[in-house]
Amino acid sequence: MPSPDGLIRTAVVGYGLAGSAFHAPVVDATDGMAVTAVVTRNPERSDAARARYPGVHVVADFADLFRRPDEVDLVVIATPNRTHVSIALAAIEAGRAVVIDKPVAATAAEARRVRDAAVRRGLLVSVFHNRRWDGDALTLTQLLADGDLGRVHRFESRFERWRPQVNLGSWREQPDPDDAGGLLYDLGSHLIDQALRWFGPVTSVYAELRTVRPRAQVDDDVFIALSHAGGTQSHLWASAVAADLGPRFRVLGSAGSFVKYGLDVQEDALRAGGSPSDVGWGAEPETAWGQVGTPGHTRTVRTLPGAYQHYYEDLRDALRGHKPPPVTIAEAIDVIGIIEAAEQSARDGVTVGVTD
Repeated sequence: MPSPDGLIRTAVVGYGLAGSAFHAPVVDATDGMAVTAVVTRNPERSDAARARYPGVHVVADFADLFRRPDEVDLVVIATPNRTHVSIALAAIEAGRAVVIDKPVAATAAEARRVRDAAVRRGLLVSVFHNRRWDGDALTLTQLLADGDLGRVHRFESRFERWRPQVNLGSWREQPDPDDAGGLLYDLGSHLIDQALRWFGPVTSVYAELRTVRPRAQVDDDVFIALSHAGGTQSHLWASAVAADLGPRFRVLGSAGSFVKYGLDVQEDALRAGGSPSDVGWGAEPETAWGQVGTPGHTRTVRTLPGAYQHYYEDLRDALRGHKPPPVTIAEAIDVIGIIEAAEQSARDGVTVGVTD
C-alpha cells in the first residue's frame, strides 16, 4: 500500500540498463511515485543513482533493503532473469508489491510460484511488458479499435537489429537455461505478448530458433508462427543479424493493411538520459509514420506518441485500488507458455498444440 501521504516509495533492484534507463526514470516521472532506494553492488552505478536521484538510499545487497522499511512500498526487479524469482519471493514475503521485468522467469512453473505467493499474501505483482506502450503499438491498437483494417487474418511483427558481434560477458549470451538468455526470451517475449493481447489465445505454435553469429551460444535469429483461436495467423521475427530491416508491423485485414517501419523512439531516448517528463516525449518524426489502406489507395497515419509512463501511471492507480494492474502475471505466464512451446517446436521440428 502507498504511504500515508499517498506517495508510492519505490526500490529499483538492479541498476544496469533495465534499472537505470527503463525503470527508474519512468518511475521518477510518474506523479505519486518516487525512487527512494536502489540496490546495486557496482560503485559507479551507485554514484550514478545518487547523482540522478538526490537522497536515494543505495544498498549493495537486497537483504539490506528492508532495514529501513518505511522507505519501500514497491519493489521493481530489474536484475538478470535467473534472479527474478528468488528476489520476487523475498519481496512478497516482506509484504511488498512487486514489478518484475519480462519474461519473469525461465519457466512457466517458476512464474506460477511467484503468482501463488502473491495470491497467498494478497499482494500485487505486475510484469513490465513495456512494449505495449510503444508508439507503433498504441497506433495499431487504435486502428484495430476503429475497425480500419477489418478482420485481421495475418499479423507480421519484427524486432530486427544488426548486432553481429557477440558480447560474451553478457548474461543474455549464456547458454544455461536458468539464465533465459537469447532472443526468444528477450525480444520474443515482447512479440508474443503483443500478439496475444491483440489477437487472443493460441492453438498451435511453430518456431525456428537459430544461432548464426560466430561464437554465439544462444539463439540470435528467431521465427515464430502462432495460430490464434480467432483465426488470425501471427508471424513473428526477432534477429540480431538482420543486415536489411523488414517492417516493424505488416498487418493484413479484410478492409486494408497497416505497414510501419522503424523502432519506437523511447528506448534510444532513455539510453541517452531522457525522461517521459521531457517535452515531446515519445513523438516520432513524420518520415517514420506508417501507411494504411489497399494497393493504390493508402494514407499516412500519424504514430501516436510512445508512453512507457502509462504503465507506471496505471500501476500507481492499481496500488491505490482504482483499477487492475497494467499487466498481470497471468498474462506473463501465458507468454512463457508460448516460449516453451516454441522451444519444443524448434527442437523437434514440429508444430506444437497449445491448450489452456
